[in-house]
Amino acid sequence: MHVLTVTTNEDAPFLTQQVDALEERGVSVSTVSIAGEVDADTDRSPTDYVRTVPRLLREARNGYDLLHAHYGLTAPMALAQLRTPVVLSLWGSDVHGPVGPISRLSAPFCDAVVVMSEEMREVIGDDCTVIPDGVDLETFRPEPQARARDRVGWDDGEDAYNVLFPYSPARGVKNYPRAERIVTVVDNLLERPVRLRTVYGVDHDAVPDYMNAADALLLTSYSEGSPNSVKEALACNLPVVAVDVGDVRERLAGVAPSRVATSDEELIRGLIDVLERGERSNGREAAREVSIDRTAERMLEVYERVAGRPIETDSEKRPARSATRLE
Repeated sequence: MHVLTVTTNEDAPFLTQQVDALEERGVSVSTVSIAGEVDADTDRSPTDYVRTVPRLLREARNGYDLLHAHYGLTAPMALAQLRTPVVLSLWGSDVHGPVGPISRLSAPFCDAVVVMSEEMREVIGDDCTVIPDGVDLETFRPEPQARARDRVGWDDGEDAYNVLFPYSPARGVKNYPRAERIVTVVDNLLERPVRLRTVYGVDHDAVPDYMNAADALLLTSYSEGSPNSVKEALACNLPVVAVDVGDVRERLAGVAPSRVATSDEELIRGLIDVLERGERSNGREAAREVSIDRTAERMLEVYERVAGRPIETDSEKRPARSATRLE
């Protein structure tokens, strides 16, 4: 099966992991990325999307079985061609934020819509398929905390609690000021110092070291779909204190120590409890439900339904095209 993916960021770890897992199962993936340069703190301009449309339309004529559009703003581009079935994956910010109206208007015209959580399905409609992004359990796994702290340079002799905030403070949706406020209060209430560690822009393979070095992960986002940082923390048995957004409550069900909160007071009490207990969580077992293998199998089922045929898994019969970047 040949699949053309259109995305705002072809280097996003969750996307590259999904592509690798799908290719292992017999899918051939080519990628069109939105034109222009972008980083973690900036968004692409409308001009970048417009400039990409002719390139996408040309490539879509090359006999693909389906087109997989990632993120709501890519949906109108994918639907501009009329020959190839369209699968749309929504990420969360494209449902709850300014892009939401475009996502909701485009979804009924797609052949399948994939969302990250039940909360997103309620917004978009019952016809959606819920498939969270998967976590690589080989990359994200528990390691001794002392060794991890040495690797990330946190072994500075200070007997402090380390609270991980794995996003850029400039990303408004992640609500860094709230995280900073919560940690400042907790720092004043505990005898041991509490440090808020903002980690972003590092190689994705280094993120497990920070997860294993930290004492807790703090999530204060205004909105989420299925936050990868929470699932990665679970895989490393890192306790999580989070607001009730996206599928966080579902992911943290039965995980201890961890806490889902709806107010600053609950965030503060939850973080104090997690830090004072000083234990790793039992999150890895919960993370198995959203392993990259399980989520890839569920995505394959969507592909087969939309394409109207099963995917060939015999290695000798796999398509020759593989993870091609199309300029």
